[in-house]
Amino acid sequence: MDYDWSAADLAFRDEVREFLAAKLTPELRRAGRLATSVYPDHEASMAWQRILHERGWAAPAWPVQYGGCDWSLTQHYIFTRESTLAGAPALSPMGIKMVAHAIIAYGTPEQKAFYLPRILTGEVFFCQGYSEPEAGSDLASLTMAAVEDGDDLVCTGSKIWTTHATEANWIFCLVRTSRTGKKQQGITFLLIDMRTPGIEIRPLVMTSGEQVQNQVFFDNVRVPKSNVLGRIDEGWTVAKYLLVHERGGAMAPYLQAMAQEIAVDAAEQTGPDGNSLIDDPAFAAKLAEARIRTEVLEILEYRTISAMSRGENPGPASSMLKILATELSQKLTELALTAAGPRGRVYQPHATAPGGPIAEFTPPADDYRSGAEWQAVAPLRYFNDRAGSIYAGSNEIQRNILAKAALGL
Repeated sequence: MDYDWSAADLAFRDEVREFLAAKLTPELRRAGRLATSVYPDHEASMAWQRILHERGWAAPAWPVQYGGCDWSLTQHYIFTRESTLAGAPALSPMGIKMVAHAIIAYGTPEQKAFYLPRILTGEVFFCQGYSEPEAGSDLASLTMAAVEDGDDLVCTGSKIWTTHATEANWIFCLVRTSRTGKKQQGITFLLIDMRTPGIEIRPLVMTSGEQVQNQVFFDNVRVPKSNVLGRIDEGWTVAKYLLVHERGGAMAPYLQAMAQEIAVDAAEQTGPDGNSLIDDPAFAAKLAEARIRTEVLEILEYRTISAMSRGENPGPASSMLKILATELSQKLTELALTAAGPRGRVYQPHATAPGGPIAEFTPPADDYRSGAEWQAVAPLRYFNDRAGSIYAGSNEIQRNILAKAALGL
């Protein structure tokens, strides 16, 4: 693989940098820099999506006919990396990066015409209805029922760990329409309007104190069969296709930027002996190992995206990327918390840009902050990233997939 940028690549990089310099306001940069997880402040994220959509860059990975960009693999990487380094807030992945790809692949012409342009503008904002109280990592065990009644499916049950359910006006759900055959059979992929009668949302308080995730209850919720994506009882196929996009993506630039921030912050933290934390051989070795692994992740992402650009299914590679990216992120947040020192143990979410409301917390009247902003972000990111090895299919499940598909065990 040739790592030298071409003249065209450098010109595109300069174009991206010029755009980011002109359009990223200080408020948007702060929201990106002080985000406590992969989900930034909702209002900032949507504001940035509108700016990107105006430029035609909101969904570059989509096919061009639906609003995507005819970019090369290198251009996708450059855009992601430059956006990360500039501190741009992330976009919610549920619509643009996840369900939209399933709609493009399995949707009817009417579904594509309705959802895709509205996802781009933000008029339609999706959340994900997969996990249930008794069906998390083993998603095929889901029990939320959808009973056929004329032209409708009547849904009863609940979904849990639903990110941004209070902000979303649509949810894509896996529901049980049949109980015959294997448990992967009889599952249907359904798009549900969150304003439909019978839906109740109860926020969940995360270990970081944020109310980003929720439990959603469905009580005889009537959904038109025209909202089925794919075919009734064949939703597992759609879900597996979507999970490739959920587990994929370009995480290496984000993790490389995080590692660089930690190195800078650790160099600024000095102990009683006058030495900085980065001079501690044990800490430096851990950080160096993590940075090397981000380079490995970057190469694996190149290979996977290249395969997908040729129309190939990345298969078990998406599981490999998911394991490496989430465990690297956990390691880096541990190092960031170490670098933050005693001030990183102070709970001060008012100094950050959390992804949702903070439960049972009253900021000090004088807005006092102990230490730098990054020291306030470190503990919240640490708590948020503990879930990384569980969501999108636990890493244990991903290792089982690799053992079967790649090793033949």
